[in-house]
Amino acid sequence: MRRTAIASLLAATAALTLAFTMPSRAAEDAVVIPAPALDAAPASGIQTAVVAGGCFWGVQGVFQHTAGVVNAISGYAGGTKATADYQTVSSGRTGHAESVEIKYDPKKISYGKILQIYFSVVHDPTQLNRQGPDVGPQYRSAIFVTSDEQKKVAEAYIGQLNAAKVFNKPIVTKVGALEAFYPAEAYHQDYLTLHPNQPYIAYNDIPKVENLKKLFADNYIEKPTLVSAGKATN
Repeated sequence: MRRTAIASLLAATAALTLAFTMPSRAAEDAVVIPAPALDAAPASGIQTAVVAGGCFWGVQGVFQHTAGVVNAISGYAGGTKATADYQTVSSGRTGHAESVEIKYDPKKISYGKILQIYFSVVHDPTQLNRQGPDVGPQYRSAIFVTSDEQKKVAEAYIGQLNAAKVFNKPIVTKVGALEAFYPAEAYHQDYLTLHPNQPYIAYNDIPKVENLKKLFADNYIEKPTLVSAGKATN
């Protein structure tokens, strides 16, 4: 089963389809995990992290509620510009993963903390080429690094978590260099905030934000940092 391709804003028929294709349980339970033993060195200026962990609606929503994140954009990474559109990516044959580009202030949140939130509440990193009800390589768990330091931190953290056996199965998250990030269509941005009662969002993604608030209270902000708000101020 895979998520219905949505070519426009939510239609009533799509909502009904999603309502009847939900799994027997809600979003994956959050897992309490240790902070990374190795983190990125202190830095100045806005930094970039790119992660993939299933449908980008929920990934974006979590990081929009994370303190220190100045922008989180849903998009595509892993493929070419020519195939970076939702309908084509949904075929599962483009190499793209639904991803989120996170711009953050390293003086307020570290790269390691972003990864801790990613592995703990954003998704289940032991699911291969799927996430909950969404199946296909476009929903894979992946970290697209922008520097050797990010690669070192990410790989060390995966090794740390596997060694500690905090998950019931090995982590399948792939770490690779970011070649390019392509923002998704406008109707995908801020989707969780704009459609909190949409069945897919309510069932799979709102619980992730609630888990962020519960497990990372010091990093949680009530008012999301929206893409639309950033455009309005530019």
